[in-house]
Amino acid sequence: MDKTPSEPRLSATILMLRDAASGPPEVLMVKRHYEIDFAAGALVFPGGKASADDSRPDWDAHTDGDYGPVQQDARIAAVREAFEESGLLLARHATARGPGAPLVGTDVTEALSPHRAAVDKGEMSFLDLVRDNGLVLALDSLVYFGHWITPIMMPKRFDTHFYIAPAPVNQVAAHDGRETTDAVWLSAAEALAQEADGRATIIFPTRMNLKRLTLANSATDALSRFGAMEVPTVLPKPGKDEDGKPCLFIPEVEGYGQTVELLSNVKV
Repeated sequence: MDKTPSEPRLSATILMLRDAASGPPEVLMVKRHYEIDFAAGALVFPGGKASADDSRPDWDAHTDGDYGPVQQDARIAAVREAFEESGLLLARHATARGPGAPLVGTDVTEALSPHRAAVDKGEMSFLDLVRDNGLVLALDSLVYFGHWITPIMMPKRFDTHFYIAPAPVNQVAAHDGRETTDAVWLSAAEALAQEADGRATIIFPTRMNLKRLTLANSATDALSRFGAMEVPTVLPKPGKDEDGKPCLFIPEVEGYGQTVELLSNVKV
């Protein structure tokens, strides 16, 4: 009897972008702890599963931007996960809010940093932390970039929304030491090169979205270019290639550069 696939959990991740001194933009990546049960030791973008706290209706008064139930929850989750894993916070002072208004600086992130672990463990509400410190989340600063759903045969499945956003210029990224053990800024091409020669482990969806990011020549170009593109849903389907080898098939998406991936290359 066929086993019913598990329901994918809503998840979100952010590609924080900044311009390099020369060349293409850099993206923030964190290395997952080796004892984590998913993508252990891999270089990933800050992100993770949405929580019940992310969907509280009270968020409406404490966010800039209105995106509907799923997108609103996913964007809040993405901002929260980035704060937990990197310390970067896409937020504004509630007294100076609105699309395009400046984000908070290091004075705020340093004051809130001691609470990162408590938020991560669910011991503190992210909404309460934001509200009690007179802030609103800058959900409008996120540009929708990708949507991947874990294949049906996997025991743990995620419905993951990828976003790109300009990194706050007056904040400093730092790994959390619990889920992540390092935080680095790399061009997409450099991250891919590190995986190709064995210096880094990068899982399939992350690799595909890094490939897509290589289309951009600056952070501004990335936001403009991908903001104008349709975001297709990618649900890899298991099958066999022309040589009979187990593989995953994905739809043709501009920038991914491939539609077939051998299962032997898929790291989890």
